Amino acid sequence: MKNHTGHDSHGAHGSHGGGQPGGLSVSADGYTLDVDSTILTAGTRQHVGFRVIGPEGQPVTEFVAEHEKDLHFIAVRRDTAGFQHVHPVRDEKGGWSTELNLEPGDWRFFTDIHPVGHDGTLTLGIDVAVAGPYDPRPLPEATRTARIGEYSVALDGALVPGEASELTLTVSRNDRPVTDLEPYLAAYGHLVALRVGDLGYLHVHPEGHPGDGVTAPGPGISFMAVAPSAGTYRLYLDFQHDGVVRTAEFTVHTTKAAPAHGDHHHGHHGHH
Repeated sequence: MKNHTGHDSHGAHGSHGGGQPGGLSVSADGYTLDVDSTILTAGTRQHVGFRVIGPEGQPVTEFVAEHEKDLHFIAVRRDTAGFQHVHPVRDEKGGWSTELNLEPGDWRFFTDIHPVGHDGTLTLGIDVAVAGPYDPRPLPEATRTARIGEYSVALDGALVPGEASELTLTVSRNDRPVTDLEPYLAAYGHLVALRVGDLGYLHVHPEGHPGDGVTAPGPGISFMAVAPSAGTYRLYLDFQHDGVVRTAEFTVHTTKAAPAHGDHHHGHHGHH
């Protein structure tokens, strides 16, 4: 997630190196995600407190804002259900707090941060157990259209292992293109991609930003993404319209690289 000062800021998001997933470690480059408790109670509006401990052993209090926020916090259950992208508040001592809707099960919490003095964006992840009877859900089938009430979002493009590829998500409302998407955190959409199996977190950034003179407010929102490996991924698109942020979810299988020299046969492998 980037701020909107220009395309230069996108470099930080690629600092994991050609699509290497983030969030697989609770600690990286001297920074550690520390939560108040790794056992939580199920229910709506459950309080979650945490801090980011820096190389000196103290909570970090200075961050470079990315997409208008010092920190982005993602919560998702291990079966990929219950996705939430929230923005906690921080006190002067470096303690963060937020509220989540938590069903029983094993959860993964991610923080997307750019500490002052560090050369790029970091994603840290930690496992949290939510008490109660766990009813894991099967992985949703791969689909190219997601529906959220009267909205539908169509996905075009493919995730290609080890290569940057463009994904375009097109928003409609009652089957009519939405051409007045509202800026949400300095972009018309935010896309989080997680690898099914280990929830490796992919850094995905939108192409262009509101007010740059070229990026239209819908219906299409384009992103560049790199799949670190072949496999299955879950995509979560946040977009805002009529003052409400909605989330569209997709299950996507990677495809092979585009065919070279006019060989069209490779393109059909993506349907397996």
